[in-house]
Amino acid sequence: MTHIIDSIDEVASRYDAVFCDVWGVVHNGRAPYAGAVAALQRLRAAGKLVILLTNVPKPRWSIPPQLDRLGVPRDAWDAVVTSGDAIRAELAARAPGPMFKIGPGDYDKPLWEGLGLIVAPLAEARFIGISGLNRDDETPADYASILREAKSRDMELLCANPDIVVQFGDKLIWCAGAVARDYEALGGRVIMAGKPYPPIYELAYKEIAALRGINKSRILAIGDGLPTDIAGANAQGLDCVFVASGMHGEALWTNGAIDATKVEQAMSETGARATYAMKALN
Repeated sequence: MTHIIDSIDEVASRYDAVFCDVWGVVHNGRAPYAGAVAALQRLRAAGKLVILLTNVPKPRWSIPPQLDRLGVPRDAWDAVVTSGDAIRAELAARAPGPMFKIGPGDYDKPLWEGLGLIVAPLAEARFIGISGLNRDDETPADYASILREAKSRDMELLCANPDIVVQFGDKLIWCAGAVARDYEALGGRVIMAGKPYPPIYELAYKEIAALRGINKSRILAIGDGLPTDIAGANAQGLDCVFVASGMHGEALWTNGAIDATKVEQAMSETGARATYAMKALN
Protein backbone atom coordinates (compact mmCIF):
# COMPACT_ATOMS: atom_id res chain seq x y z
CA MET A 1 0.00 0.00 0.00
CA THR A 2 1.03 3.57 -0.64
CA HIS A 3 1.82 5.52 2.53
CA ILE A 4 0.16 8.92 2.74
CA ILE A 5 2.53 11.56 4.12
CA ASP A 6 2.05 15.23 4.93
CA SER A 7 5.66 16.41 4.64
CA ILE A 8 8.78 15.23 2.88
CA ASP A 9 10.51 15.55 6.25
CA GLU A 10 8.76 12.35 7.37
CA VAL A 11 10.89 10.22 5.02
CA ALA A 12 13.89 12.42 4.18
CA SER A 13 16.30 10.56 6.47
CA ARG A 14 15.95 7.43 4.32
CA TYR A 15 17.41 9.09 1.22
CA ASP A 16 20.52 10.93 0.07
CA ALA A 17 19.28 12.28 -3.26
CA VAL A 18 16.03 13.28 -4.93
CA PHE A 19 14.89 13.24 -8.56
CA CYS A 20 12.20 15.92 -8.55
CA ASP A 21 9.77 16.73 -11.32
CA VAL A 22 9.31 20.44 -12.05
CA TRP A 23 6.06 21.40 -13.80
CA GLY A 24 3.12 20.63 -11.51
CA VAL A 25 5.37 19.92 -8.53
CA VAL A 26 7.75 22.88 -8.12
CA HIS A 27 5.81 25.42 -10.21
CA ASN A 28 2.71 25.71 -12.39
CA GLY A 29 4.33 27.46 -15.34
CA ARG A 30 3.59 30.90 -13.94
CA ALA A 31 4.62 30.84 -10.28
CA PRO A 32 6.45 28.53 -7.87
CA TYR A 33 4.73 26.55 -5.16
CA ALA A 34 6.18 28.02 -1.96
CA GLY A 35 5.79 24.78 0.00
CA ALA A 36 7.64 22.77 -2.64
CA VAL A 37 10.50 25.25 -2.87
CA ALA A 38 10.86 25.24 0.91
CA ALA A 39 10.85 21.44 0.97
CA LEU A 40 13.67 21.23 -1.57
CA GLN A 41 15.64 23.84 0.32
CA ARG A 42 15.28 21.80 3.52
CA LEU A 43 16.45 18.67 1.74
CA ARG A 44 19.55 20.43 0.47
CA ALA A 45 20.22 21.99 3.88
CA ALA A 46 20.14 18.45 5.28
CA GLY A 47 22.84 17.41 2.81
CA LYS A 48 20.63 15.77 0.17
CA LEU A 49 21.25 16.22 -3.55
CA VAL A 50 18.30 17.58 -5.53
CA ILE A 51 18.25 16.82 -9.26
CA LEU A 52 15.41 18.48 -11.14
CA LEU A 53 14.27 15.87 -13.64
CA THR A 54 11.93 17.42 -16.18
CA ASN A 55 10.31 16.41 -19.46
CA VAL A 56 10.67 19.94 -20.80
CA PRO A 57 11.79 19.77 -24.46
CA LYS A 58 14.81 22.02 -24.05
CA PRO A 59 18.50 21.54 -23.21
CA ARG A 60 19.30 21.89 -19.52
CA TRP A 61 21.28 25.12 -19.92
CA SER A 62 18.10 26.99 -20.81
CA ILE A 63 16.23 25.98 -17.64
CA PRO A 64 18.01 27.87 -14.80
CA PRO A 65 17.20 31.32 -16.30
CA GLN A 66 13.58 30.20 -16.69
CA LEU A 67 13.46 29.10 -13.04
CA ASP A 68 15.01 32.42 -12.03
CA ARG A 69 12.25 34.31 -13.83
CA LEU A 70 9.58 32.21 -12.14
CA GLY A 71 11.10 32.81 -8.72
CA VAL A 72 12.51 29.34 -8.00
CA PRO A 73 15.75 30.04 -6.08
CA ARG A 74 18.96 28.28 -7.04
CA ASP A 75 19.49 26.99 -3.50
CA ALA A 76 16.52 24.65 -4.08
CA TRP A 77 18.37 22.39 -6.52
CA ASP A 78 21.82 21.07 -7.49
CA ALA A 79 21.42 20.13 -11.16
CA VAL A 80 18.87 19.92 -13.97
CA VAL A 81 18.30 17.07 -16.43
CA THR A 82 15.79 17.43 -19.25
CA SER A 83 13.98 15.33 -21.81
CA GLY A 84 15.45 17.71 -24.37
CA ASP A 85 18.95 16.61 -23.36
CA ALA A 86 17.94 12.96 -23.58
CA ILE A 87 16.40 13.14 -27.08
CA ARG A 88 19.11 15.25 -28.74
CA ALA A 89 21.37 12.24 -29.28
CA GLU A 90 18.58 10.48 -31.17
CA LEU A 91 17.92 13.60 -33.25
CA ALA A 92 21.61 14.10 -34.04
CA ALA A 93 21.90 10.49 -35.19
CA ARG A 94 19.30 11.22 -37.88
CA ALA A 95 20.87 14.47 -39.15
CA PRO A 96 20.53 16.03 -41.62
CA GLY A 97 17.09 14.42 -41.92
CA PRO A 98 15.22 16.12 -43.41
CA MET A 99 12.77 16.48 -40.52
CA PHE A 100 9.14 17.60 -40.36
CA LYS A 101 8.98 19.76 -37.24
CA ILE A 102 6.03 20.17 -34.91
CA GLY A 103 6.49 22.64 -32.08
CA PRO A 104 5.60 26.08 -30.73
CA GLY A 105 7.67 28.56 -32.72
CA ASP A 106 10.74 29.97 -31.01
CA TYR A 107 9.94 28.34 -27.64
CA ASP A 108 11.67 25.11 -28.61
CA LYS A 109 14.46 26.67 -30.69
CA PRO A 110 17.29 25.55 -28.33
CA LEU A 111 16.24 21.91 -28.74
CA TRP A 112 17.16 21.82 -32.43
CA GLU A 113 20.22 24.10 -32.39
CA GLY A 114 23.55 22.63 -33.40
CA LEU A 115 22.16 19.30 -34.60
CA GLY A 116 22.54 19.94 -38.32
CA LEU A 117 18.91 19.08 -39.07
CA ILE A 118 17.12 20.30 -42.18
CA VAL A 119 13.43 21.13 -41.73
CA ALA A 120 11.19 20.14 -44.62
CA PRO A 121 7.51 19.70 -45.52
CA LEU A 122 5.99 16.40 -44.48
CA ALA A 123 6.05 15.01 -48.02
CA GLU A 124 9.82 15.50 -48.20
CA ALA A 125 10.77 14.54 -44.63
CA ARG A 126 12.27 11.28 -43.39
CA PHE A 127 10.95 11.59 -39.83
CA ILE A 128 8.90 13.83 -37.54
CA GLY A 129 10.41 15.74 -34.61
CA ILE A 130 7.90 17.07 -32.08
CA SER A 131 8.50 19.19 -28.99
CA GLY A 132 4.88 20.19 -28.42
CA LEU A 133 1.78 21.30 -30.25
CA ASN A 134 2.20 24.35 -32.46
CA ARG A 135 -0.34 26.38 -30.46
CA ASP A 136 -1.76 26.13 -26.94
CA ASP A 137 -5.33 26.17 -28.27
CA GLU A 138 -4.80 23.05 -30.40
CA THR A 139 -5.58 19.45 -29.43
CA PRO A 140 -3.98 16.18 -30.54
CA ALA A 141 -6.95 15.65 -32.88
CA ASP A 142 -5.70 18.55 -34.99
CA TYR A 143 -2.74 16.37 -36.03
CA ALA A 144 -4.73 13.30 -37.08
CA SER A 145 -4.25 13.78 -40.83
CA ILE A 146 -0.51 14.41 -40.41
CA LEU A 147 -0.16 11.23 -38.38
CA ARG A 148 -2.09 9.16 -40.92
CA GLU A 149 0.14 10.35 -43.74
CA ALA A 150 3.28 9.72 -41.67
CA LYS A 151 2.10 6.21 -40.83
CA SER A 152 1.42 5.49 -44.51
CA ARG A 153 5.11 6.25 -45.14
CA ASP A 154 6.32 4.38 -42.02
CA MET A 155 7.99 7.51 -40.65
CA GLU A 156 9.47 7.61 -37.17
CA LEU A 157 8.21 10.22 -34.72
CA LEU A 158 10.82 11.50 -32.26
CA CYS A 159 9.06 13.02 -29.25
CA ALA A 160 11.00 15.44 -27.04
CA ASN A 161 8.37 15.53 -24.26
CA PRO A 162 6.51 12.32 -23.27
CA ASP A 163 4.07 14.25 -21.04
CA ILE A 164 0.43 14.09 -22.11
CA VAL A 165 -0.62 17.35 -20.43
CA VAL A 166 1.06 19.98 -18.27
CA GLN A 167 -0.41 22.49 -15.85
CA PHE A 168 0.05 26.11 -16.91
CA GLY A 169 -1.39 28.47 -14.35
CA ASP A 170 -4.96 27.33 -13.79
CA LYS A 171 -5.35 25.32 -17.01
CA LEU A 172 -3.96 22.20 -18.62
CA ILE A 173 -2.14 22.29 -21.96
CA TRP A 174 -1.65 19.34 -24.28
CA CYS A 175 1.95 18.17 -24.68
CA ALA A 176 3.88 16.30 -27.37
CA GLY A 177 3.34 12.98 -25.61
CA ALA A 178 -0.37 13.13 -26.47
CA VAL A 179 0.45 13.26 -30.21
CA ALA A 180 3.02 10.47 -29.77
CA ARG A 181 0.38 8.39 -27.98
CA ASP A 182 -2.01 8.82 -30.90
CA TYR A 183 0.70 7.88 -33.40
CA GLU A 184 1.50 4.72 -31.45
CA ALA A 185 -2.22 3.89 -31.47
CA LEU A 186 -2.05 3.99 -35.28
CA GLY A 187 0.88 1.56 -35.18
CA GLY A 188 3.46 4.28 -35.83
CA ARG A 189 7.06 4.08 -34.66
CA VAL A 190 7.78 6.45 -31.76
CA ILE A 191 11.11 7.26 -30.09
CA MET A 192 11.06 8.93 -26.66
CA ALA A 193 13.88 9.50 -24.17
CA GLY A 194 12.30 11.48 -21.32
CA LYS A 195 10.44 10.05 -18.33
CA PRO A 196 9.52 7.18 -18.07
CA TYR A 197 12.22 6.02 -20.53
CA PRO A 198 15.77 5.02 -19.47
CA PRO A 199 17.91 7.67 -21.25
CA ILE A 200 16.85 10.57 -19.01
CA TYR A 201 17.58 8.52 -15.89
CA GLU A 202 21.00 7.56 -17.20
CA LEU A 203 21.79 11.26 -17.52
CA ALA A 204 20.49 11.88 -14.00
CA TYR A 205 22.64 9.11 -12.52
CA LYS A 206 25.68 10.68 -14.20
CA GLU A 207 24.84 14.02 -12.58
CA ILE A 208 24.70 12.37 -9.17
CA ALA A 209 27.93 10.44 -9.76
CA ALA A 210 29.69 13.69 -10.66
CA LEU A 211 28.69 15.17 -7.32
CA ARG A 212 28.73 12.21 -4.95
CA GLY A 213 28.56 8.42 -4.89
CA ILE A 214 25.00 7.42 -3.95
CA ASN A 215 23.34 4.01 -4.14
CA LYS A 216 20.07 3.81 -6.09
CA SER A 217 18.31 2.57 -2.96
CA ARG A 218 18.98 5.99 -1.43
CA ILE A 219 17.40 7.97 -4.31
CA LEU A 220 13.80 9.17 -4.04
CA ALA A 221 11.79 10.22 -7.11
CA ILE A 222 9.02 12.83 -6.78
CA GLY A 223 6.39 13.62 -9.40
CA ASP A 224 2.75 14.17 -10.28
CA GLY A 225 2.70 12.13 -13.50
CA LEU A 226 1.69 8.51 -12.96
CA PRO A 227 2.59 7.32 -16.50
CA THR A 228 5.82 9.35 -16.55
CA ASP A 229 7.33 10.23 -13.15
CA ILE A 230 5.96 7.29 -11.19
CA ALA A 231 6.12 4.66 -13.94
CA GLY A 232 9.68 5.74 -14.66
CA ALA A 233 10.66 5.41 -11.02
CA ASN A 234 9.05 1.97 -10.93
CA ALA A 235 11.04 0.85 -13.97
CA GLN A 236 14.24 2.10 -12.35
CA GLY A 237 13.50 0.40 -9.03
CA LEU A 238 13.39 3.74 -7.19
CA ASP A 239 11.22 4.65 -4.23
CA CYS A 240 8.88 7.47 -5.20
CA VAL A 241 6.44 10.09 -3.97
CA PHE A 242 3.26 10.66 -5.96
CA VAL A 243 2.13 14.28 -5.72
CA ALA A 244 -1.67 14.12 -5.98
CA SER A 245 -2.16 17.59 -7.43
CA GLY A 246 -0.37 19.28 -10.35
CA MET A 247 -1.79 17.75 -13.52
CA HIS A 248 -4.60 16.17 -11.46
CA GLY A 249 -5.83 19.41 -9.94
CA GLU A 250 -8.07 18.50 -6.99
CA ALA A 251 -9.52 15.35 -8.58
CA LEU A 252 -7.73 13.11 -6.06
CA TRP A 253 -8.81 15.11 -3.01
CA THR A 254 -11.87 14.97 -0.78
CA ASN A 255 -12.81 17.97 1.35
CA GLY A 256 -9.43 19.55 0.64
CA ALA A 257 -7.39 16.52 1.74
CA ILE A 258 -5.71 13.78 -0.28
CA ASP A 259 -8.06 10.81 -0.71
CA ALA A 260 -6.20 7.51 -0.37
CA THR A 261 -8.97 5.57 -2.13
CA LYS A 262 -8.90 7.87 -5.16
CA VAL A 263 -5.10 7.70 -5.26
CA GLU A 264 -5.13 3.90 -5.24
CA GLN A 265 -7.75 3.86 -7.99
CA ALA A 266 -5.70 6.23 -10.16
CA MET A 267 -2.60 4.08 -9.73
CA SER A 268 -4.55 0.91 -10.47
CA GLU A 269 -5.76 2.42 -13.75
CA THR A 270 -2.19 3.18 -14.89
CA GLY A 271 -0.39 0.21 -13.37
CA ALA A 272 2.01 2.52 -11.53
CA ARG A 273 2.83 2.15 -7.83
CA ALA A 274 4.08 4.79 -5.42
CA THR A 275 5.92 4.28 -2.15
CA TYR A 276 4.37 7.45 -0.75
CA ALA A 277 1.71 9.96 -1.77
CA MET A 278 1.12 13.53 -0.63
CA LYS A 279 -1.31 16.30 -1.48
CA ALA A 280 1.49 18.61 -2.61
CA LEU A 281 5.23 18.68 -2.08
CA ASN A 282 5.98 20.45 1.18
